[in-house]
Amino acid sequence: MSDEPVRSAASSRASRPLVQVDRLSKLYPLRRGLLSKPAILHAVDNASFYIRRGETLGLVGESGCGKTTLGRAILRLVEPTAGRIHFDGKDITQMPEKELRPLRRRMQIVFQDPYSSLNPHMTVREIVGEGISVFRLARTRSEADVMIADVLAKVGLRPDIMGRYPHEFSGGQRQRLGIARALAVRPDFIVCDEPISALDVSVQAQILNLLEELQEELSVSLLFISHDLRAVAYLSHRVAVMYRGRIVEMGPTADVRTKRYHPYTRALWSAMPGSPSADLEVAVAADEGAPTSESKGEARRSRPLPIAGQESETAGDPPRGCVFHPRCPKAEKGKCDVEVPVLQEIVPNSHHRAACFFPEKD
Repeated sequence: MSDEPVRSAASSRASRPLVQVDRLSKLYPLRRGLLSKPAILHAVDNASFYIRRGETLGLVGESGCGKTTLGRAILRLVEPTAGRIHFDGKDITQMPEKELRPLRRRMQIVFQDPYSSLNPHMTVREIVGEGISVFRLARTRSEADVMIADVLAKVGLRPDIMGRYPHEFSGGQRQRLGIARALAVRPDFIVCDEPISALDVSVQAQILNLLEELQEELSVSLLFISHDLRAVAYLSHRVAVMYRGRIVEMGPTADVRTKRYHPYTRALWSAMPGSPSADLEVAVAADEGAPTSESKGEARRSRPLPIAGQESETAGDPPRGCVFHPRCPKAEKGKCDVEVPVLQEIVPNSHHRAACFFPEKD
């Protein structure tokens, strides 16, 4: 009997994206004064992208642009208003919780705050082993302890800490515990929601290196959410740039970093101080014991964005036309304030797309 159908099915599964998001939106009604016109917050607005198996997609943008909401909507931690989410070929958008539950083992999250995301009344054994217990991955406590010790070792922590509590650890160690908790159930996909933003630069470098090593070792797919361009450039295979709920540019990391077709992307990068080998780049290399490399990333943004207005406006209805046009130095009246640009390839077959009528071209 031929095994060709089996091979064909396996090949099809390997070739399709692990995560597929199509025109996903999440809207929130905003309460205003009694006589004020009702408003809608477009936290996520018509987002579409995919994540391959073993790939890291970086999602970058200013605070409040909708990155966290998008990450949580993919995991069904918040319910999307519109659009579709496919995980491993299955439409999970409106999947009942009973059917979704087995898939939740394969989709995990690492939270931003390593202090509030760990229950202070639980030991390391209980925190890391909770998922193992919930999904019944171990038959006995001793088997669970072996699994916990193994995942602790993977994140650089000793197994003899299992009886200790979160307050006994530093911020970096707590974030390692958060990563261990996510990895303990052997997921295929992890949303890393600003996992380094609460840590100092040297510890950020250690966590970035850890995530890179684990991603390569375990072939896990990551959605790496950050406002830190350097971190995204260092860790990600591809980058999506988000502004006011919309993805305005997306493509291979090296292309987005160098070409920067969208004015907002260009503004984000130009606002970063120093050379590409500054600060975090140095810290990463020092943590690795290797020289710095220009291809690894750029400095954190500390200067104001060189565009009109310094905050990403999120309250209320989005502007008509392109969401960026009120701050864009290239916006043209009658075009950008009327029509909505579509995310499309600027150069055919480049896999690098931007939503702009007048993309930057050096």
